[in-house]
Amino acid sequence: MTHPLLDLAPLTAARFAAVERRVAALLETGNDVVITQGEALLPLEGCIRSGARPGSTALNVVTGPYGQTFGGWLRDCGAEVVDLEVPYDTAVTAAQVAEALAARPEIDFVSLVHAEAATGNTNPVAEIGEAVRAHGALFMLDAVASVAAEPLRTDAWGVDLCVIGAQKAMGGPAGVSAVSVSERAWERFAANPGAPRRSYLSLLDWKQRWIDAGRRALPHAPAQLEMLALEACLDRIEADGLKTVTARHASAAAATRAGAAALGGGLAPYVREARDAAPVATTLRTPAGVDASALVARALAADPGLPLAAGGGALAAEMIRVNHYGPDAAPGTVLSSLTALGAALAETGAPVDLLAARRAATEAWTG
Repeated sequence: MTHPLLDLAPLTAARFAAVERRVAALLETGNDVVITQGEALLPLEGCIRSGARPGSTALNVVTGPYGQTFGGWLRDCGAEVVDLEVPYDTAVTAAQVAEALAARPEIDFVSLVHAEAATGNTNPVAEIGEAVRAHGALFMLDAVASVAAEPLRTDAWGVDLCVIGAQKAMGGPAGVSAVSVSERAWERFAANPGAPRRSYLSLLDWKQRWIDAGRRALPHAPAQLEMLALEACLDRIEADGLKTVTARHASAAAATRAGAAALGGGLAPYVREARDAAPVATTLRTPAGVDASALVARALAADPGLPLAAGGGALAAEMIRVNHYGPDAAPGTVLSSLTALGAALAETGAPVDLLAARRAATEAWTG
C-alpha cells in the first residue's frame, strides 16, 4: 500500500532552487544560499574549515557552548584563535569586539553566535557587524536559534556566512540547515588549499556542481522529507508574516521572564538584563540549595510535554531553560511551564505565588 511519507514524487532541481530563494528572502540576502542536508553543525563546521587555515587569525566570540565549539574547530584548522569570552549571563558588546579587533589588526575571520539558546543570551549583531566590516574580516554568524525569532538582516549587517537551522523558531526538523555565502567568502574558500573538497563538508562542491552549473541538476539525492518540512516551515512563516512570528517569540520571552519574577521561590533570570535575553529561550537561576536538574525532573513528571530542560554541563545544577520557540512560543505553553515550575518549587518548601506569576505573564504578553 502507498504511504504519504514514503511514496513521494522526486524532488526536482527547480523546486530545490525555489526553496533556496525563499530561504534567501527570509535571511534578507542577495548572496548564494546553500541548503545543507544535515543538522546545522554541518554548515557551521564547513564554513570554518573552508575559511580558516594556517597563518590566519580568528576572533572567536564566546557567549556560550557553541562559541567554545567554534574555537576548537578553528584551532584544528591551524588558525591562531583569539577568544573573546564574556560571562554567559550577559552579551558581548560591539565595543568589546572593536577593541579586540584593534588589538590584533591581522584578524581576518570573526565567528559569533547570534542567540545562544543554551544560555539564553543574544548578541547585538547589527553593531558588531559594523565593527567587523570596518576591520575587513570575514564574518560568520550562527543564526540557528535566532532565525524567525528576532530580526536577521544578513546583508545589511555585513554577514558573509549566515548559518541557520529549521529546528528552533522555524518550528521544523533538525535534519536540514542552510548557509548564505557572500562573494568574498567564496573567494576565501577557493584560495584555501585546506578547504574541504570532494567531502560532505564541502561548500565548494555545491558552488561548482550546483550554483555555477546553473542549478539544473542536484549533485546528489536530496533529503526529501527534510526538504518538504523546510518548505512547510517557510509556508507557515510566510502565511503568518515574519513580523508576527518574531513578535510572538518576543512576547513569549517577556511573559516568561515576568512570570518567573512574580512567581517567587528564589527563581531569578539567569541573563541579567532583559535586553540581552534571547527570544527563543528564557534561562532561570535556581535558588541556593535547589538542584535545577531535580527541579526540572519534578516539573516534567507532572507534564512530560513541557519544553523545560536543565542547563548543560556545569550549569545542570543551577540553570533551568524554558524553551519557547516555534509552536511553543504560545501563551498556553508559557503559563503551563510557569505553573509546573511553581508546583515543583512548592514541593521543596519554597514560597511561590502561582496566581501572581500567571497574571504577570499574561500582562507581559503583547499582541
